[in-house]
Amino acid sequence: MIRTIFFDFGNVIAHFDHQRAVNRFVEHTSHSALELTLAIYGGGAESMYEKGLINTYSFFMAAIEVGKLTCTHEEFRAAFVDIFTPNEPVISFIPTLRPQYRLVLASNTNDAHFQHFREEYGDVLSYFDHLVLSHKVYARKPHAKFYAAAQEYAQADVDECLFIDDKPENVQAAIQHGWQGIVYRDFDDLRAQLREVGVAWNS
Repeated sequence: MIRTIFFDFGNVIAHFDHQRAVNRFVEHTSHSALELTLAIYGGGAESMYEKGLINTYSFFMAAIEVGKLTCTHEEFRAAFVDIFTPNEPVISFIPTLRPQYRLVLASNTNDAHFQHFREEYGDVLSYFDHLVLSHKVYARKPHAKFYAAAQEYAQADVDECLFIDDKPENVQAAIQHGWQGIVYRDFDDLRAQLREVGVAWNS
């Protein structure tokens, strides 16, 4: 029996597109959009930032330097965090799972993105009992350390946990941890898969 459901944030609760930020960054550099994408999101600094190994100021300054950007720190932040659009069917669905299940967010995210979507999506996040964030637990999915950290907030045995994520490799790692897993494709498929594993909700 499922007692705790872990939800990914990006491309499950809200869609995200780094290209939106890149399109604003190109106004401040001679680099092409592709060069900027590789420079800012393709290097080690972005991974370290999501794992909480460097702070926001250090990452922003490194990104501005490697991208040869002329924008200010504040202009960089405004563009960097403006990447999310709501997945309305999932957002409307999440409250129907309470109070039957414990809900836990399990997200690879950095501090700047989290500070932004915590405000933007505060209503739906209020239904979650805990937020497990990669930059707080110093590990990113699909590393086993992330799932072990998340398990501490499950208040359920591993076989009573269900994990929902858009990336198959993250779901596979959750299954290896002992959870059940669903790869998110679209809302109708999600509901069908939830029924298959015995999850019920208020209509």
